Amino acid sequence: MAGRVSIRLLNSLVRGNVIFRNKKCLRKGVVLISRCHARSLSSSSISATQPDLSSHLAGKTYADLYELSVRDPETFWGSIAKERLAWTKLFDQVTDCDLSSGEINWFLGGQLNVSVNCLDVHVAKDPDRVALIWEKDEPGTEERITYRELLEMTCRLANTLKSYGVQKGERVAIYMPVSPMAVAAMMACARIGAVHNVVFAGFSSEALACRIQDAQCKFVITCNHGVRGGRIFDLKSMVDRAVKSCPSVRHVFVAKRTNNSVPMGKLDISLDEVMVGQSPVCAPEPMDSEEMLFMLYTSGSTGKPKGIVHTQAGYLLYASLTHQYVFDYTPGDVFGCVADIGWITGHSYVVYGPLCNGATSVLFESTPVYPNPGRYWETVQRLRINQFYGAPTAIRLLLKDEENWVKKYDRSSLKTLASVGEPINHEAWEWFHNVVGDGRCPLVDTWWQTETGGVCIAPLPAEPGAEILPAMAMRPFFGIQPALLGEKGQIIMGNDVSGALCISQPWPGMARTIFGDHQRFVDAYFKPYHVPFAFVVLKESATENQRAVVEDLRHLVATKIAKYAVPDHFLVVKRLPKTRSGKIMRRILRKVATQDTSNLGDVSTLDDPSVVSEITEAHKRYRSHAAKK
Repeated sequence: MAGRVSIRLLNSLVRGNVIFRNKKCLRKGVVLISRCHARSLSSSSISATQPDLSSHLAGKTYADLYELSVRDPETFWGSIAKERLAWTKLFDQVTDCDLSSGEINWFLGGQLNVSVNCLDVHVAKDPDRVALIWEKDEPGTEERITYRELLEMTCRLANTLKSYGVQKGERVAIYMPVSPMAVAAMMACARIGAVHNVVFAGFSSEALACRIQDAQCKFVITCNHGVRGGRIFDLKSMVDRAVKSCPSVRHVFVAKRTNNSVPMGKLDISLDEVMVGQSPVCAPEPMDSEEMLFMLYTSGSTGKPKGIVHTQAGYLLYASLTHQYVFDYTPGDVFGCVADIGWITGHSYVVYGPLCNGATSVLFESTPVYPNPGRYWETVQRLRINQFYGAPTAIRLLLKDEENWVKKYDRSSLKTLASVGEPINHEAWEWFHNVVGDGRCPLVDTWWQTETGGVCIAPLPAEPGAEILPAMAMRPFFGIQPALLGEKGQIIMGNDVSGALCISQPWPGMARTIFGDHQRFVDAYFKPYHVPFAFVVLKESATENQRAVVEDLRHLVATKIAKYAVPDHFLVVKRLPKTRSGKIMRRILRKVATQDTSNLGDVSTLDDPSVVSEITEAHKRYRSHAAKK
């Protein structure tokens, strides 16, 4: 059932801070549920303007728009896409999706170029508008890049890539620090139809090599160095080590972040030097709506990273719309998302969303505490940032310091605060809202991930005057229809209930596949989940009091991690299935937990294959005992 009606979001994001607020049926739109009740310490209200999505939808309330978005997505998304994006060829079909097979298609028959929507359309209207403010590592050394300058940089880089043989559809790895050149690299790929694969510049050479190999990248764009927190990092040497095990790589383009020289080999090309001789004009490649725009790797449960694929029109539209309405962006605002471009947050809310909307986007190269704990707020004051989007981890780090590190700086420009990446606890929410925002800025806790493409649940948009509860994501975005599923895939209704948070119908920004392994995509996201199941091996001294040990484990997980992370099942076994080298064969445990032991596969590599029957019998007894309760 779940495989046919929902896309499963990863278990790690089944968070304890979303709540049911009504008892209406799912098709009328629900606001989400939580595994724990909200304890409101304080709250704020929304003063955002009503959404003005398209001429066809003008005048409708938020409630009306949301109801239409889930009842008639073709009318809703079709009208917005026609007016919001610049098309080379208008689409003739809004959507064609089959979740049971993981086939997701939006705006079929349409053609456009993402870089045109992010650059050319704004250059035509206001070429000297600032596109990027590069907040470099040293405070006060920021650089401003206009839309005209960014377009010219993009075209020179695009022409460079073409001159060295980069073709439409080929993958290009980008291993760069946050910088205008990195944004231009992403835009250049989009302009010529290449697929960019941005790898976080803090990853090891091994992690980079793994992603280059899996994506079959023929080209790498990097910098000589990275600069962060007062330190210089040698990025070029990391790339050198990585490409030694990547025979697919033909060329490595090296940009200069510092004036320090680095060894250059036969694959290496000095990017700054060759770009100078290139034309500042590059004709954009018309791209079908469902052709690949980029791939971004997220860690897989088996240890092998997953190359999540996003395509052209649907992703751009969703990033643009959520950027405007989740964060209450208005033209002229300075948007400050401090995420790295190596993450999906940087893709959607540093690059694509803001640039599609013609915004001024801040590129933050430094750290929250360099040169002191006031860095964020000094930057807000100096750049007059209007929206600030950061991670709860950084907020928790900063709240340990004196409030003066915040209050000494003028933060009156701030209109919206937002958090991303993980649940925000009440203490951090209160400090962020009351100390940083002086209790006057809406604080939106956003719920989403790499696979969703953009924010799915957040307090905004909403009706004017609607309440925002602390540490609550609260409301589904347009087109997002949440549902709670039980262990057997059944939909759970009512208040004070818990389950796995799923989304029951497709939306334009969602991922399309895992690169090179569509079946893994289907299995991971469109089939009934497996709840957490713990196999426990006890020391001899603890075997006589198993129940107490299990209760201690439940308490330990709840207090050290979170209540929602507590496994639903604990099975005490004598030993685990291990290979002769000591590796646990987790696929066997997964089969046992899901009661799928008819085909356990090859067990000949186990140190003692009889362990399988031991665990299987123990699991049968466990299930039998549970059924009698």
